Amino acid sequence: MDAFRKQEKMSRSEHEAKIKERQDADKRIKDIAEKKKREREVQESKITEVTDDEADKLLKEIEEKRHEMKDEEPEEPAEEAPKDSKNDDDSDNDDPKEKGKLKPNSGNGCDFPNYKWTQTLEEIELRIPLSMTARPRDLCVVINRKNLKAGIKNQEAIIDGDFQHDVKVEECSWVIQDGRILVISIEKVNKMNWWSKLINTDPEIATRKINPDPSKLSDLDDETRGLVEKMMFDQRQKEMGLPTSDEQKKQDVLKKFMEQHPDMDFSKCKFN
Repeated sequence: MDAFRKQEKMSRSEHEAKIKERQDADKRIKDIAEKKKREREVQESKITEVTDDEADKLLKEIEEKRHEMKDEEPEEPAEEAPKDSKNDDDSDNDDPKEKGKLKPNSGNGCDFPNYKWTQTLEEIELRIPLSMTARPRDLCVVINRKNLKAGIKNQEAIIDGDFQHDVKVEECSWVIQDGRILVISIEKVNKMNWWSKLINTDPEIATRKINPDPSKLSDLDDETRGLVEKMMFDQRQKEMGLPTSDEQKKQDVLKKFMEQHPDMDFSKCKFN
């Protein structure tokens, strides 16, 4: 019985301690809830309704202050309009590298009296009008990795010269359209490069003015399409005098670093 009473006393003490602990926790939770309630009531008591007349009065005061601040600001001289207004076709004058180059045709290539060519990032299509109705055996078409020769047999070649870049000979082909037009399909080796000319002796076109067909981008794989879109974005940014995607990333990293180190003085730093 002595052992039983001893264990009973210990058990009751533990039970009472647990009850007290639970009551203290409930009390703390209740106190926190009441504190939040009082804070919320105080905040709500600060919110007062404004009548229509008071609202109009406040708006008038704000407008008057705004006009006063505007009158105090010194007037900046208006920028003079450029004397010689130029259209979009002359925008390449800002870039010395593009000066004097031809504007691309609607197919991002160039038109010449004897032939015309168009291009995508993957291939080039060359169209050569013939002076006679011809059959395949009447023509001479030789396509090599670095050069092209095409024309009517026993006559001077209509086009004969070296490509600006290498081509995939095994993927190139040619057909006669309506008996009077020689159409040559040329596969590029580098599918991330716009050609500025077909043959090295041709005048160059302004590749900055090339506008790829958006519908063709969907035909590219994800990686190539991402690179093309990045290239197009960077080109537009340069034309507007804005930072490219790589330059913007560097600026963001620098800005984040400066925000993380407000104690450092960057006023005398020079960044390239």
